Amino acid sequence: MTMLNQTLSITERTRVRRHSERAQTEHADLLAVLDAGMICHVGVVVDGTPVVLPTAYGRVGDTLYLHGSSANRSLHAADGHEVCITVTHFDGLVCARAAFAHSVNYRSALVFGTARIVTDEAERLTGLRAVTEQLIPGRWDSLRPPTRKELAATMVLAVPLTEASVKVRTGPPKDDPADLDSPVWAGVVPLTTVFGEPEPDPDLPPGISTPDHIRARMALGSR
Repeated sequence: MTMLNQTLSITERTRVRRHSERAQTEHADLLAVLDAGMICHVGVVVDGTPVVLPTAYGRVGDTLYLHGSSANRSLHAADGHEVCITVTHFDGLVCARAAFAHSVNYRSALVFGTARIVTDEAERLTGLRAVTEQLIPGRWDSLRPPTRKELAATMVLAVPLTEASVKVRTGPPKDDPADLDSPVWAGVVPLTTVFGEPEPDPDLPPGISTPDHIRARMALGSR
């Protein structure tokens, strides 16, 4: 069942307790944070030890897809077990008049779910396409298909978006009223992500220009 256009279900693990006013409760808020990102961090327990892996990801409907080496012990350990996935966007430094009131503006999503290794070939390709398109929209259709050897060397992991929370901070610092007359600069230093000019591979044959989807990705910046 799709959760699109629904309110996020609150569980004890996803309830925002600290600064609860920053919680975003619509499923669309979750998708907005996930769709704007490029890298997530996956928490999994491997042989009793917690491990956090940074990796690219993609989304299809209410499923997140991750990929990695077929030899990756951490991804194998995740299969059939609970994992925690986070995506965070750092939007600015919040400079207050007192050290205690300093903060950052951010958008973050926290997802809990039981991971599964994808074995169906069609779904594996769907997941790999999603990961590629998350990074560079329009890229997949310009590439040669993966070979059987490449697919054998690649693991695809699926995690459902059934338990998640979203937290967002925006705006200026929240100083104590007693500090407002302090002769200290306060405000926000915004942070944005931009892409530089594409650097062609030295082995690129003559006459191959930068494709439109790469130019478009440069214009998008951090979505």
